[in-house]
Amino acid sequence: MDGIVTAAEPERHSSYPDALIRTILLGVKRVALVGASDNPARPSFIVTKYLLDRGFDVIPVNPRLAGRPLLGAATYARLADIPGPLDMVEIFRSSADAGGVTDEALALDPLPRVIWMQLSVRDDEAARRAEAKGLTVIMNRCPKIEYGRLSGEIGWQGINSRVLSAKRPSLAGKGFQKFTIERKL
Repeated sequence: MDGIVTAAEPERHSSYPDALIRTILLGVKRVALVGASDNPARPSFIVTKYLLDRGFDVIPVNPRLAGRPLLGAATYARLADIPGPLDMVEIFRSSADAGGVTDEALALDPLPRVIWMQLSVRDDEAARRAEAKGLTVIMNRCPKIEYGRLSGEIGWQGINSRVLSAKRPSLAGKGFQKFTIERKL
């Protein structure tokens, strides 16, 4: 991921190559989700659960929930409270809050490799600061949607993912079919 994305320019952050998104999602394991919610109807809860179900080590960050488990994971008040290094900081807060969260991530040692801003979250100045320190920045995207799209899972549900495959997945077991981004398309 190093060197793939540099010098934030607003137009460059309007779309991302699938190869970059795939590299990020395959390369990160430990993800701090800032703005996590314990309300099952909230998108941040849904994304937390989805990423946990796909094998990511998701660390919820929310001062209101600090000290309480969320989906079996310890919740922290702020990034600096999390023990150990992070691969990615996912910002599930407003664009107005993204700069502060990015600065909090940039104060960590070691630095995370990726700052990911959720759908409708964008802060070009924060992206510039992060990229100047060598981090990869993704804005206005959802890792759940991107994972589902790249794995073919979204297409299996009847949604056009722009990924074509002649391979038909088998339904092994009961319930919702889970795909992996690592499967060959």
